[in-house]
Amino acid sequence: MDTSIKTLGELKKSGYQPVSVKEEIRRNLIKKLQKKETSFPGIIGYEDTVIPDTERALLSRHNILFLGLRGQAKTRMARQMIDLLDEYIPVVEGSEVNDDPFNPLSRYARDLIAEKGDKTPIAWLSRADRYAEKLATPDVSVADLIGDIDPIKAANQKLSYADERAIHFGIIPRSNRGIFVINELPDLQARIQVALFNILQEGDIQIRGFKVRMPLDILFVFTANPEDYTNRGSIVTPLKDRIESQIITHYPKSVENSLLITEQEAAIHTDQEARVTISDMVKRIIEQVAFEARNSEYVDKKSGVSARLTIAAFENAVSSGERRAIINKEKETQVRIADLMSIIPAITGKIELVYEGEQEGPLQVAHNLLDKSIRTLFASYFPNPDSFKKRKQAVPVENPYRSVIQWFDKGNYLQLMQDISDKQYETTLSKVEGLKEMVKARFPQANNRETLLLMEFVLHGLASYSLISKKVGENDTRFSDLLGTMMNFNMSGDDDDNTEEDF
Repeated sequence: MDTSIKTLGELKKSGYQPVSVKEEIRRNLIKKLQKKETSFPGIIGYEDTVIPDTERALLSRHNILFLGLRGQAKTRMARQMIDLLDEYIPVVEGSEVNDDPFNPLSRYARDLIAEKGDKTPIAWLSRADRYAEKLATPDVSVADLIGDIDPIKAANQKLSYADERAIHFGIIPRSNRGIFVINELPDLQARIQVALFNILQEGDIQIRGFKVRMPLDILFVFTANPEDYTNRGSIVTPLKDRIESQIITHYPKSVENSLLITEQEAAIHTDQEARVTISDMVKRIIEQVAFEARNSEYVDKKSGVSARLTIAAFENAVSSGERRAIINKEKETQVRIADLMSIIPAITGKIELVYEGEQEGPLQVAHNLLDKSIRTLFASYFPNPDSFKKRKQAVPVENPYRSVIQWFDKGNYLQLMQDISDKQYETTLSKVEGLKEMVKARFPQANNRETLLLMEFVLHGLASYSLISKKVGENDTRFSDLLGTMMNFNMSGDDDDNTEEDF
């Protein structure tokens, strides 16, 4: 559209035809679908679920409710609908409610057009200015959303309170011809939700005793967390009935999608990118923490575990490596398994615990989740230690961890300090007899840095399977042997014992 047009007369000559905002979004979405363009770029894991549901709702010209737990990109989905609007639309210049020059709603626009006719000044509204968002809080009032009498305006313009021009419009009328989003809808008081009935059904507004009919042209998008239905409030049934499409969101269903989301969203400084590398294995351990938390008996499943947990954890892990490199004056380093102790604050701040979890304590629960994550992934990289328990086997299987465990059984221990240099890190890990050889046998192509990380991973993995002891201190991790009564590992390869004991 030619944004150089400045008057109503010029707009008429241009052949411009106004359409409703829902029709406009529908038209632009159809164009994207025909061109096989992504309608919601950057939204990962919703390609076969939420995005098709949203596209169908928009094609149906529905108002939408996104229902899901925290950290499920509900608001981001709403904000990306901006790109489905036209780049610019014409409005009556000076209008508070974005009046369509061909179909003015407000008294101001009607009077201006009646006075100036084809010389009525036209302004152009960008798509970004056609999006409005409001977080539902208990203090939100009808005046905030819809409007009220403005005594100051009435006094300044010498208007009667009965004059329509004395109205100060709220955020909803000011969003006319655009998209309006209410986040956390259940937090909105029931009496305020009732005020939305007419707007959603008939498209008009009611302000005190005024006989004002303004058929607003708005796409409404609401977000809600199922937890809110029991904790803070609910969506009143008649309002929910007027929202045509309710779309259920979800967390990433695979670690791969979760990885992509974290890498996309994590705010890693350019200095960190140049100085710190993080292996795919460590990334997967971080992502697995969220999956373990969502299945944990100590974590409140109704509250959910936000994708922000792994994003914050990823950033902390990288920062831990950077801090160590700065302290040791190293130009580059990698994130170690020990650096994952730094993600504990990101975990404790992102999970809600049930009673049993509160009894354990948030720190202990966070450490347990990290250990479970390591245990889950360990068998993907190394033989599962459970397969070497004492049992009757047709063919004796050599235990690859025997030499490592025997080294600790001799009374040796390994203390890994949090901030030691890469050289000290290598020297410390090399003390464990058979550890490097075992890793090299499994990963012969690994370079020295990868080998060291895998060596450390083996120690944490064996500890997670209760084959060696691990004690995490304030600035170190200490590995040592377990008491014989706590171990159940086939060190002798004796086939006569066909019993299986707990570690």
